[in-house]
Amino acid sequence: MPASSIDTFFACSLMVILIVSAMAGTAKIAQPFLANSTNMSDFERVRSLTEYMLLSTGTPSNWGNDAEVIPSVFGLATATQQPYELDLDKVCRLNSRNAYSIKYADVVAGLVEDVVLNVKICPLFEVLIGLTSIQSEENTTKYTFQISTTKSGIPISAWLSCYLVVEANIYRLSSSTDSKGQSFVNATLSNSLAGAAIFAVFAKFKAHSQMMGFNVFSFGHNVEPPEPNNTFLRLSPLNHVLNVSFQNLTIEVSNASIITYNYQFTLSQTATGNQTEEYAIPHLLDDSPMILVLSGHNASVTSFTEWTAYPQVPMEIGPDISESTTSTKAPALTYIVIVNSVLYKAVITCRSVWSQYA
Repeated sequence: MPASSIDTFFACSLMVILIVSAMAGTAKIAQPFLANSTNMSDFERVRSLTEYMLLSTGTPSNWGNDAEVIPSVFGLATATQQPYELDLDKVCRLNSRNAYSIKYADVVAGLVEDVVLNVKICPLFEVLIGLTSIQSEENTTKYTFQISTTKSGIPISAWLSCYLVVEANIYRLSSSTDSKGQSFVNATLSNSLAGAAIFAVFAKFKAHSQMMGFNVFSFGHNVEPPEPNNTFLRLSPLNHVLNVSFQNLTIEVSNASIITYNYQFTLSQTATGNQTEEYAIPHLLDDSPMILVLSGHNASVTSFTEWTAYPQVPMEIGPDISESTTSTKAPALTYIVIVNSVLYKAVITCRSVWSQYA
């Protein structure tokens, strides 16, 4: 199938899913989930439960942006009542890397008894980054990155917005993947710089601008390869504030930035404490995930550049209950959802003791 036909197929399929989801969502908002309804088939109960989680705000409705609040009834929707629009901070609190994350028991509490859930939220397509060559000269070093954009193994064409970050220096480059979902991007850094660096890529599906993916590749420029992400910092965005926890006493942050598909800004520090700092996250009018990047040193020796996404996806909460790991049937229901004006995929797998799945 030609690449243009594949892109058109994905775009048309996506629009059909969104329309059907919106129609179903309107009805579900008017009819709250009834866990003990005897008129539902077993599968309808599973579907009704999963849709309730995506269409209800939960109780209390503001549990997402208040770190002190634990929901008595779980629901991920925003207060806008737009079908399948999820709250940015509720999604973050499902990620175990966030210091304000809720527990799995808080997810199932107040929903229905005798049910096991697994919830995954991720971008609609994959962005892969590889470093294919390094060419060092007297004053500069050129890095060549290979970028692939695919959906379920099928290549798609996407516009690319790339950022090269080393210490306080941020360089933006633009490109696009071809009909094979491939692009090679060259980035040059001065040899006067040295430190842990990242190459961040935002990819926007050419056939639908709300369909985006992203990824980050870490490497060392004129230094040894850096430690894995989250080695030195725990980054927890919530309610447009980035809380930073230091993993030891010898860490010093020198730069904090935010990057999106179209913009880059320096983050303003709003508070500091014992091994903690806070930064204000601006409200940007850009339909894009946000990547928050912090650079610094450990014991004034080891350079680091660490990052997190806002919303913090991909994420997963709940035990693995796929049919490959259990003898009981566990249907996985997939939905297209919106978080901060960007489309994501939500997959909810449910195993119950109801008759059909027992």
